Amino acid sequence: MIGESVRRLEDDPLLRGRARFVADVSFPNEVFLRVVRSEIASGSIVDIDVSEALQAAGVVGVWTGEDLAAVPPIDFRQIGYDELLPYRQPVLARESVRYVGEPVAIVVAEDAYVAEDIAEMVVVDIEPLENESVEAMVLESEYGSVDQAFYEAHRVLELELTVGRHSGIPMETRGLLARPDPETGRLELHGASKVPHYTCSAISAMLNLEPHSVVGRECAVGGGFGIRGELYPEDVLVAWAALRLNRPVKWIEDRREHLIAANHSRDQRHRIRAAVSRDGLITAVDDEFWYDQGAYVRTHGATVPSLTAAMLPGPYAFPAYRSRGRICLSNKTPAGTYRAPGRFEATYVCERVVEAAARLVGLDPVSVRRRNLIPADAMPFDRRLAVLGTSVVLDSGDYSRILERLVDHIDFERLDRELAQRRSQGELVGLGIGMFVEKSGLGPFDDVQISIRSDGSVEVVTGAASVGQGIETVIAQICADDLDMDYRNVEVVHGQTDRISRGMGAFASRVTVMTGSAARLAADAVKEAALNLASDLLEANAEDLEYRAGAIGVRGQPDRSLTLAEIAAANGGELRAEASFTTDHMTYPYGAHAVVVDVDPQTGAVDIERYVVAYDVGRAINPMLIEGQIQGGAAQGIGGALLEEFLYDSAGQPLVTSFMDYLMPTASETPAVEVLLSEDAPSPLNPLGVKGAGEGGTNACGAALASAIEQAIGRPGAVTDLPVTPSKLKALMKSNH
Repeated sequence: MIGESVRRLEDDPLLRGRARFVADVSFPNEVFLRVVRSEIASGSIVDIDVSEALQAAGVVGVWTGEDLAAVPPIDFRQIGYDELLPYRQPVLARESVRYVGEPVAIVVAEDAYVAEDIAEMVVVDIEPLENESVEAMVLESEYGSVDQAFYEAHRVLELELTVGRHSGIPMETRGLLARPDPETGRLELHGASKVPHYTCSAISAMLNLEPHSVVGRECAVGGGFGIRGELYPEDVLVAWAALRLNRPVKWIEDRREHLIAANHSRDQRHRIRAAVSRDGLITAVDDEFWYDQGAYVRTHGATVPSLTAAMLPGPYAFPAYRSRGRICLSNKTPAGTYRAPGRFEATYVCERVVEAAARLVGLDPVSVRRRNLIPADAMPFDRRLAVLGTSVVLDSGDYSRILERLVDHIDFERLDRELAQRRSQGELVGLGIGMFVEKSGLGPFDDVQISIRSDGSVEVVTGAASVGQGIETVIAQICADDLDMDYRNVEVVHGQTDRISRGMGAFASRVTVMTGSAARLAADAVKEAALNLASDLLEANAEDLEYRAGAIGVRGQPDRSLTLAEIAAANGGELRAEASFTTDHMTYPYGAHAVVVDVDPQTGAVDIERYVVAYDVGRAINPMLIEGQIQGGAAQGIGGALLEEFLYDSAGQPLVTSFMDYLMPTASETPAVEVLLSEDAPSPLNPLGVKGAGEGGTNACGAALASAIEQAIGRPGAVTDLPVTPSKLKALMKSNH
């Protein structure tokens, strides 16, 4: 089953309209929560008048920050530093507000529409203050003799580069339904997704509840992309209200709320230098960057800037490297992770440097890449950097080979000549390439429980979660491959925190690596358990038995065997095993993007004529699902490179509050993506040899498109700011004349 492009098990209920998203879940006696939000970016709260709201028909309750004063601020899930503790977000603002959209009160009513009307009756008096900018901390990383390399350099280049603020914008907005269970006394959270065990344990701690008294119930999810990996104020507020009222409480976010309150991301400005030798070797890189975190540091802490600093060298063997990442706070929506967090930005910056180095010494960018790539025989390669609690040790890879695969596939020299010919005839066309290294398979653990039912079907219980990536299919394939059976007989249970005691969820492209490896180990364990039981049942020595096609049989005696179902039935109806997979290091997939663009000189629109992604995942469980991941990721990367941007005015007011203002690529702007899937470098760090596939389609989009656009308009080095929106591109072309 491994390596087969079988159909997804998840699709039937989705296609038939039977999937249940959180908005589809309802319980008797439920009520509806609405959040009252600040319309001021920075100010002191003078008064919150709830008197009219409390008298409204249908109101159940109205609460402000004073009512929740005992609830602590939301703590960090990932990289947290003491310096960042003062900037954690309260669940409701009390004395001041820091961004437009910050929760200041909640209303609960018998009807969702009534709740919205009542929320408008809450009068919030805020005295505006000047916007502020605070540098919360500086992250510093360094290896090699940076200063010496610059002193000895043939040439030194300097660039200033920015990546604008954008975000995941999934089709389904956020939502949660909290239900006190009268039978168990526990609080159920329907819609807890991506990291349900963390969400439940964090809410339990914040509300002073017993551990495991909050239970996650994952629903169908309309996209994750980093957005759902956060614990937001609204999650805590819904749980608090349900406990206060002892009734089910539902909150479903509208699109305006999502645009101003859910995580933003990117928003980095880099000032970078590189030391370059005569033959194009980059001997040192010195990068300083400013990351606009927004108003608060949310649960990801310093994850994004840490990833930027650690992953910026990409596939290149820079002998010396220094990074200073400045985490700055502003009066914007708080920022967090978004598909390829920190790497979309870092790859853009790194590839801009490579292109600039090639120009500086008069060489072509492809040959400069070849000269600077880490050789395959240097693997595993210790970056002498660390991130997410692990050392960055590139586990395996053949970077030169992936570049040559891409170059050969597009017939680079012929294509380059053809595009040059078209430019000579007045067309604004160009080719761009971007190389990247991703990270995946973040530990430290994943657990899997496998049970063989009396009918021969298999149940797999995991601590992972689904955000649409195909977890049920992939885990079923891994188990079916090991157990030698039809993957459709395997049911994968995920996102139900009372079914398994711990779980890490789904983030950091970790599920196939971590949960998949645990599933393989658990499948081996259930076969071992079956072998031991069958030894007694068949009255044979264990060493004389063998596993064959879902059964245990005596070697050389095809008539003496028992199916797993028969063994389970003889064991009281159950055959069960469990396993954990642990790791101290991540895996590092890698690849390269190539894109051909045609720029409209009148509108500044960029038409993508061809898009190719070459990507090495070590080992592909389901190539079709990987291709889908890459294609979807490319669509998001293209949006961030060309269209999507959250803008604010000088008072901190968001200028993007609807899809009229926030431009995303539609089917018309999204090209067919050619995927060159490679399995050249299986990871030695897990029993499957796999690496993650979720973020490679996004990673190098900005880098490749920037180079292609520059070639198209005949302005090498002109693109320093993403996204390259039509208006920015028109300004660039105008400045050329």
